[in-house]
Amino acid sequence: MRHVLLDFDGPVCSVFAGFPAPDVARRLVEVLSGPDGPPLGHEEPDPLALLRRIADEREDLVSVADETLAQLEVEAVNLARPTPGGVAFLEACAASGRPVWMVSNNATVAIERYLSTHGLGRFVAGQFGRVSGQPKSMKPSPRLLSAAIRAAEAKPSECIFVGDAVRDVEAAHAAGMEAIGYANKPGKDKALTEAGALAVVASMDDLARAVVGGAQASAGPSLGRPRGPKDGQ
Repeated sequence: MRHVLLDFDGPVCSVFAGFPAPDVARRLVEVLSGPDGPPLGHEEPDPLALLRRIADEREDLVSVADETLAQLEVEAVNLARPTPGGVAFLEACAASGRPVWMVSNNATVAIERYLSTHGLGRFVAGQFGRVSGQPKSMKPSPRLLSAAIRAAEAKPSECIFVGDAVRDVEAAHAAGMEAIGYANKPGKDKALTEAGALAVVASMDDLARAVVGGAQASAGPSLGRPRGPKDGQ
């Protein structure tokens, strides 16, 4: 593949490792609570799921909810834990001439903060976080992936998406491309495989080695296919 579209939270870092997602969600609820109490769905521990819920049930709160969450995500990435092998994968893509386009449900401002802080901006051609004030742009919608494809001036068949969730695979398929699943937690390999991932890996280091191996084995730019559950592992 000529272009790699890459999820942020998971393959690159654990966004909420230092500022846990339930704490972020509680902070968001505090800001959104009014005289009538907290908004519906306030018990949701996943801040992105909470944002989706607000978009479905309280459209009047969407703008402030999205802006507040973006600020909280910036706080979170300051404490995020880098994913082992994440940098190696970015370096392997750069060495093999494959532009990387970051596509994430997280806010673009948070992605940019992390990449800048860790000196990784040079490895990323562009960042496509959720559209501000439009939570429904998040995966499994293909909107963000399609925007990245357009920016790359590429065809879907020339791209592959690497993500760690079923919604990533679904979004990739909806955008007309294949996906590689990153199974960073027990049980994800089965879920990603059943969702139709082209392959599933348990390590970003393994995927980095596959990129290097594919580049060495072929004069073309195709991404080497890593072994995974479909191959009997």
